[in-house]
Amino acid sequence: MYDVIIIGGGIVGLATGLKLKEKQPDLKIAILEKEQKVAMHQTGNNSGVIHAGVYYRPGSLKALNCRSGYQQLIDFCDKEGVKYDLCGKLIVATREEELPRLETLWERGMQNGLTKMKRVAGDEIGEYEPHAKGLAAIHVPYTGIIDYKDVSLKYAEIFTGRYGGDIFLNNKVVRILEDKNSVDVITETGTYSGRVVVNTAGLHSDKVARLTQNNLDVRIIPFRGEYYKLADEKSYLVRNLIYPVPDPNFPFLGVHFTRLIHGGIEAGPNAVWAFKREGYSKYSFNGSDFLDSLAWPGFRKVMMKYWKMGLEEYYRSYNKSAFVKALQRLVPEVGYDDVKPGGAGVRAQACSRNGALVDDFLIVEDRFILNVLNAPSPAATASLSVGDSIAEKIMLKLDLKSKIIQEVQLN
Repeated sequence: MYDVIIIGGGIVGLATGLKLKEKQPDLKIAILEKEQKVAMHQTGNNSGVIHAGVYYRPGSLKALNCRSGYQQLIDFCDKEGVKYDLCGKLIVATREEELPRLETLWERGMQNGLTKMKRVAGDEIGEYEPHAKGLAAIHVPYTGIIDYKDVSLKYAEIFTGRYGGDIFLNNKVVRILEDKNSVDVITETGTYSGRVVVNTAGLHSDKVARLTQNNLDVRIIPFRGEYYKLADEKSYLVRNLIYPVPDPNFPFLGVHFTRLIHGGIEAGPNAVWAFKREGYSKYSFNGSDFLDSLAWPGFRKVMMKYWKMGLEEYYRSYNKSAFVKALQRLVPEVGYDDVKPGGAGVRAQACSRNGALVDDFLIVEDRFILNVLNAPSPAATASLSVGDSIAEKIMLKLDLKSKIIQEVQLN
């Protein structure tokens, strides 16, 4: 019997297990992961940016967790020897209509405590990024780069080696059964009993939640982000990170340039609806996943609302020239032959029944099951802070479970 069973071995699940062990080392905790390794999906296929909190509405869970998690992540990496680089980021306005939105980002960043940001005039952009062009920019010195797979492996190493936690790989969850004393999590290879269960299954979190929640009001809609890589001989065009001003009507940041911690420059991603939850290729298709998204009334409303923008993203996905044109808005010297196909990631985007793309963290709770149904960027940066918050909720559930068991025994 485990005290806590965590479903999903991505960075949020691993951070939750680690934080629980830090708070109460004698807890018996198991992490169940369906893949052969941890951090195989969202965690292992992002661009590896340490976000500072400039984008997030002050007071939101994103903003609060990002600022707290940012410092925790830096401290953790310093202590445990995980490589990172706080190289800074330039957010560039290239059109007149983006200038008010750039000002909004400045105000948000300041409210979120990023007081070392700098305003950059158009003719000063070259001091930070010699080959970038724009009307104005903000330099965010707090932003950094890292490999979140490295972070996750270190979390897992400490969780198992230092604290004696269990990680069971190749364990896909198929059923969850509850009774008064325990929750049985049944996988394709075995059954694990626990007092409290936490669902951090990312792209499959809504499917896991539906094993116990009959009327779930959100669905996970997978969005693929595709990357190009700048040719090595053209890497001089980008020093660190160059971002556009995001469109507030679209929940993604737009294509940008990112220097990678292990070398190279990544360009992208776009954002297209993926026809498979783990669909990392343009040609990936899963009938069940496709129909599951299409059947959701909330997603049909999203499609009606964003159809034009969605078609533009698909066009850019299949037309390299269009992708390069978007990159040239930030760095005009980038040419068609300067970028090569790179990797891709799939984002688990929660969509509500009424057609809203959920922007903030979302947790849905039963008495002894906790479902993390939306953990978007900056979840990786904020993983230790998010893990703290989830761990506190779990401790309350464990206390409640103990009281119930005591009452049953007394009666």
